[in-house]
Amino acid sequence: MNTTTSPSSSSSPAAGALDGLRVLDLSRVLAGPWCTQNLADLGADVVKIEKPGAGDDTRHWGPPFFPDEHGQPTDEACYFAACNRNKRSVTVDMATPEGQQLIRQLASSSDVVVENFKTGGLARYGLDYASLSALNPRLVYCSVTGFGHTGPYAQRAGYDLLVQAMSGLMSITGHADGEAGGGPLRVGVAVIDLFTGMYATTAILAALHARERTGRGQHIDIALLDVAMATLANQGASYLNADVVPQRQGNSHPSLVPYQDFPTQDGRMLLAIGNDGQFARFCEAAGTDWAGDARFATNAARVRHRQALVPLMSEVTRQRPTAAWIALLEDKAVPCGPINDIGQAFDDPQVRARGLRVAQQRWPDGTPPAGRAVNTVVSTASPLRLSDTPVQLRHAPPALGQHTEEVLREHLGLDGERLAALRARGVV
Repeated sequence: MNTTTSPSSSSSPAAGALDGLRVLDLSRVLAGPWCTQNLADLGADVVKIEKPGAGDDTRHWGPPFFPDEHGQPTDEACYFAACNRNKRSVTVDMATPEGQQLIRQLASSSDVVVENFKTGGLARYGLDYASLSALNPRLVYCSVTGFGHTGPYAQRAGYDLLVQAMSGLMSITGHADGEAGGGPLRVGVAVIDLFTGMYATTAILAALHARERTGRGQHIDIALLDVAMATLANQGASYLNADVVPQRQGNSHPSLVPYQDFPTQDGRMLLAIGNDGQFARFCEAAGTDWAGDARFATNAARVRHRQALVPLMSEVTRQRPTAAWIALLEDKAVPCGPINDIGQAFDDPQVRARGLRVAQQRWPDGTPPAGRAVNTVVSTASPLRLSDTPVQLRHAPPALGQHTEEVLREHLGLDGERLAALRARGVV
């Protein structure tokens, strides 16, 4: 496996865009951690609170698991690495009064708290927005839930798959019922969690900007269902404005033709033709006169005559291998590409040139402490490219509790004796 380091990880004197910002991460799984990883990549000091002995649920979501130095699987799941880079892990048992007090002290000196407990779940610990904002009025507190803090579903647990189904997303994903393999499908990654993390990042940055004017933080209520409905985008707009309920249609597009996969001599390729000029250039390269046919001359006409055009195109695309089509169309500004698996995608020359595979060591000297089998962690580089305040790779996705003593000394001034006492009582 070839591992490269992102250009954004090079040593740079520039501070991150969010350098000096303190974030207390009480979230777990994906939506919340995706948000806090964004903030961490941008330079914020993100302290991730985890349950002693267990940690974030995704540490156990496997296989696959990280291999040890002998190539044998450990008990650490790879999933965790997707969304916890650049954070420091601190173990605190928030079910104990002492643990709650430690978290309150950390929140008192933080700028942002992110949590994804059920509505009202942190109030019993005194860690809800009302309690923490009373201690720190400048605190921006972001709650991520399945259904939000209001409405009849507010108390329900929400998960990406459930929300994909409820929002209608699965009803427009997959092949039509009458086709082979027809039926609703979830998207291959947890897109609602990921979008929720991105919306949460945006809302936090907006709240921090507002704080510059008002001097006060605020509560942010981000719900997976709200995000899912918003990201229906053009499909949602079609229903809301034209009373058209979108249907599944595989890889084709409801409003663009040709915009789908096509068979080739050795597999399949993707054509994403978005305007009439691109279609005319494709026709010229392919040696056809379809661009002069009134049925196909405009996109609206092509959508109406989809059933006639697509079979004609399929006959032509089968005459060359995928690579030959890509080479033919590349200099004609006709979007065309392969349908890669993930291994092929990471081996793509553009992906390699952009340094999108990054490797980090949890312990810079390369030697994990006793009992820690995993040191090197590979993840996908941040896509955020800032010219003056570039993303820095400061911390690998951490081992459970790796930074507990470091953070509690640094943020709260606890000495070795106090830390040893807390550890002896199972608080940290």
